[in-house]
Amino acid sequence: MSEGATQAGAPEGGAGKRVVHPRPPTPSGEPAKKQASNLALRLLTASLLIPPILWVIYQGGLYVLATVIVISVLALQEFYQLIEQKGAEPLRAQGMAAAAALPVVMYLGAESLATVLMTAVLLGMMFAQLTKNRISEALASISGTFFGVFYVGWLLAHVVVLRNFTQVVGARWPDAAAGMHPETGGFYLIFVISVVIAGDAGAYFTGRAYGRRKLAPRISPSKTVEGALGALAAGTILGLVLKAGFDYFAPEVSRPLSYVATVAIAFAMTAVGMIGDLIESLLKRDAEVKDTGTLLPGTGGVLDRIDSNLIAIPVMYYTMLAYTFLTAA
Repeated sequence: MSEGATQAGAPEGGAGKRVVHPRPPTPSGEPAKKQASNLALRLLTASLLIPPILWVIYQGGLYVLATVIVISVLALQEFYQLIEQKGAEPLRAQGMAAAAALPVVMYLGAESLATVLMTAVLLGMMFAQLTKNRISEALASISGTFFGVFYVGWLLAHVVVLRNFTQVVGARWPDAAAGMHPETGGFYLIFVISVVIAGDAGAYFTGRAYGRRKLAPRISPSKTVEGALGALAAGTILGLVLKAGFDYFAPEVSRPLSYVATVAIAFAMTAVGMIGDLIESLLKRDAEVKDTGTLLPGTGGVLDRIDSNLIAIPVMYYTMLAYTFLTAA
């Protein structure tokens, strides 16, 4: 007799066991409602975050520095919660202090000193580990704490130097900076953040509508090849729109970037942003958590929100340094 034909409460095989019937399937409308609700929360969170972020970028200077420090500390706190899921005990005080100090060093124009600071941080963490009672997790504690400083603190500190791009170029190649507007770095920062966000939105909507083939099923089962293509298209298109908009309203700011370079860089930054998203998904899957936090409704934690730009902003900075050097030569 099949399970579907067995009556509830009837014995199975004479053993006196009762058949446990599966629960009825979840109505198909519920997931759609949940997705719509989550999308609404994401859009609401974005609408509340974007205006102050744009204002901070426009102001520049200490406003950007203070914002980077706050975001670094919040994101690093979430990262350390991830490695605690793996049994490590991060050196939080040392890690937080290092993450807050790195953007300050960058702001003061001492990029070369950042490597000295990172070396000092690592040595300090190894010394601090010697004072702990537990030694069984020393390797995980030191490596996890230091990786968090690098992954969050060091990478995010590039926001400061990208915003101050003209000053950075002036210190390296004065001739190249002679015709560069002081606010060009602000344009570059808005450009990369916007392109990555557009890519994320393009991946979400294209993946929902047309997604069939899995992009990285072991890391993030919801991501699809079709969504990735949609992301690349959306990011590249928005990059062109931003370039055209700045050329119309503030051409002196966006002049260093040609339209050909705009297409190439927007495409590349979108791709890098997707890699950054996958990297964070890999870390969360290893820690067996869905989100790194709950601070941002619909998005999760701070680290969930900045994961793509965490990789894209440093790549944008070094790409623009190379582009400026080559075009000025």
